[in-house]
Amino acid sequence: MTTLTVKDLLPEDGTKGTLVGRVWLPQANGPAVVAVRGDGVFDVTAKFPTVSALCEEDNPAKALAAVKGERIGDLEAIVANTAPDGRDPKKPWLLAPLDLQTLKAAGVTFAISMLERVIEERAKGNPASAEAIRKEVTRLIGDDLSKLKPGSDQAMHLKQVLIDQNAWSQYLEVGIGPDAEVFTKAPTLSSVGTGMDAGLHPKSTWNNPEPELVLFVSSRGKIVGGALGNDVNLRDFEGRSALLLSKAKDNNASCAIGPLLRLFDDTFTLDDARKLDISLNVKGADGFVLDGHSSISMISRDPTDLVEQTIGKVHQYPDGFVLFLGTMFAPVKDRDAPGQGFTHKRDDIVTIAAPQLGKLVNRMRTSDECEPWTFGIGALMKNLAQRKLI
Repeated sequence: MTTLTVKDLLPEDGTKGTLVGRVWLPQANGPAVVAVRGDGVFDVTAKFPTVSALCEEDNPAKALAAVKGERIGDLEAIVANTAPDGRDPKKPWLLAPLDLQTLKAAGVTFAISMLERVIEERAKGNPASAEAIRKEVTRLIGDDLSKLKPGSDQAMHLKQVLIDQNAWSQYLEVGIGPDAEVFTKAPTLSSVGTGMDAGLHPKSTWNNPEPELVLFVSSRGKIVGGALGNDVNLRDFEGRSALLLSKAKDNNASCAIGPLLRLFDDTFTLDDARKLDISLNVKGADGFVLDGHSSISMISRDPTDLVEQTIGKVHQYPDGFVLFLGTMFAPVKDRDAPGQGFTHKRDDIVTIAAPQLGKLVNRMRTSDECEPWTFGIGALMKNLAQRKLI
């Protein structure tokens, strides 16, 4: 991992928006909630012990603006000290910009990714079979379902046609049916941030990044801001069986979120988030380059619908939650042998970017090679109590 700079982190408009992060403070042996401003990084933990608490405010951006905080350093120096290689443990470094929120993810929310999930299922996790199946599935279903509203009469008619042709799939059920797929991505506090290594299960031989918008939602169901995310996916595990979803999605360092949380304010709104174009770049040590993108404007279900299907009378989140919205990106470019498609290799550098949210940069390693996750909810509560912050 090369040393990151502020250019590798901030949105195109710099610090004009309301930017929130978390920084590890060696002198406190724990994390700080910080406001990232033009004149530095400011610790606001005395007012907001957790990002979750800040997101519970009626107007989080306004509440943060009213707090001066304690300046802990320049963003440039903190960013440069974040990557695990060469990190000085006596100096601050960036963390993922969330803490007590539950980590949720929506799947099969774009037509093109829905088709790839069907292909995975039929290939039984074998990438060599994917190309032939892709052609057959496209022949039966078509390649443009973007205008098909999930749960509509038209969608239900298509469902019956596909059932009659023995072409129905559980992925089509959540892709065009009335109920969205929403699952728990990873344990609370387990996310890695920008500059850190992201993890792949060491037994996986077919996997890919998933560039996504991550919404931050309060316990009342109010969407308060967004960040970028990589919902790292193991195509071979999930392709073998949907019951292996937890193993395909939840491994050490397999949930990357960052670089910062941008709260909604006059410079960035939910409507802006709905129009985001998210880019992906993968650079391998072998010289391989993969580019892709995901346009939130092409999502099959509106973000508010996905949030409403996640929280309500049947499920509550007292500390709020974050929600990965899914991706339209599905890598089919061959990396090695023809027909084998894409899979990660050790030391791939993955950059997920959006003009309004900056860049999330991670190096890919196997999960057992990544820094182990040791600082959980109990450790956070103990640390904040010792610092007399709660």
